[in-house]
Amino acid sequence: MPKYSTGGAGSGGGGQACELCGSTADSLQDANVAGAELTVCPDCASHDESAAADADGDAADADRTQRAVENQAQQFDAVTRGDSSHWEEDGTNYETDQLPYLVSDYGERVVRARQDAGLQRSELAAELEIDDADVLAVEQARATKANVGGSVIAALEDFLDVQLSDD
Repeated sequence: MPKYSTGGAGSGGGGQACELCGSTADSLQDANVAGAELTVCPDCASHDESAAADADGDAADADRTQRAVENQAQQFDAVTRGDSSHWEEDGTNYETDQLPYLVSDYGERVVRARQDAGLQRSELAAELEIDDADVLAVEQARATKANVGGSVIAALEDFLDVQLSDD
């Protein structure tokens, strides 16, 4: 997943992918985000905690880490907890839309293929006419917990030309 990437994932357009949000940018910089050293785009550079270092030592570090954790939780909540209507109204009928057995690294494969295609998560979801939350769930390797149907997996496999199901 982008926020814990070890780098090396780039697109063919000369730009590199931000390890926090996944967007492609020509100018990236190193940043310390929640204790992880990441290469980030200018938009995510505001999350750099190393620039905020001060003389308070461990207490300041703990405060910054807590703020970073809260920030990440808020971003996750905005996509998942805040809008459960997708699953409540539409749901997934597993009798007609069974989720196949998935390869162990299916989330990473989707992230890599999406980035290689130069797409943001929302662009991919719009292109396939599926919910952003479903794409996020697949990228975070929690398709089963999020009730993602097999049709979403099939659409991602077809569009991104990547194998996600375990034959």
